[in-house]
Amino acid sequence: MFARKLVAGVAMGMFFLIIPALAQADSGCAVSVPVTISGGHETDPRDHGRPVVLVAGGLGVTPEVFREAFSRVHPVEAGSYPNQERAQQNKAVLLEALAKYGITNQKLDVVSNAYRYKPGSGQLWPIKPAVIMAYVKNGAVISYEVIDGGAGYCSQPVLCIPGVRSSPVSVSLSFSQNLSSNGSITSVTPLR
Repeated sequence: MFARKLVAGVAMGMFFLIIPALAQADSGCAVSVPVTISGGHETDPRDHGRPVVLVAGGLGVTPEVFREAFSRVHPVEAGSYPNQERAQQNKAVLLEALAKYGITNQKLDVVSNAYRYKPGSGQLWPIKPAVIMAYVKNGAVISYEVIDGGAGYCSQPVLCIPGVRSSPVSVSLSFSQNLSSNGSITSVTPLR
């Protein structure tokens, strides 16, 4: 009960901090307002729920290279695990296709395990939420600043600034072998 009241109090405090900032933004001064970020974890339909862009980024190959390598694998049904023989066969197929890109057994294990999850379970691979500020002037967003790009995004997230007019945006994502920043937001550009 105490925790619920504490969270409600913090949320109400944030509300009272944003309202004066928005009033100031309407007066002609630019102010920074926190952006609410949702989504960004949808996978490509071709990948049957696998976050291929994250796996490929972690391995240091393009999504097309990983998709081609994975097309030779015989996966089990979603939510189940292969027996040891099938798992070894699938891994051998992947390693044969990816070895020419410098992918070792150890690297494949590390990256695969980082992004392993059960689709439909309500859980995802490790996610680090991004922190983005919008600069608002005269009631409209004039620019965005990425404070922390987060990690684990594999599709365009939705950005929202409650009570503020904003145009559609383009969100740029970055994929890399550094798993702590793989799938991070690097920039947000208003589309005018």
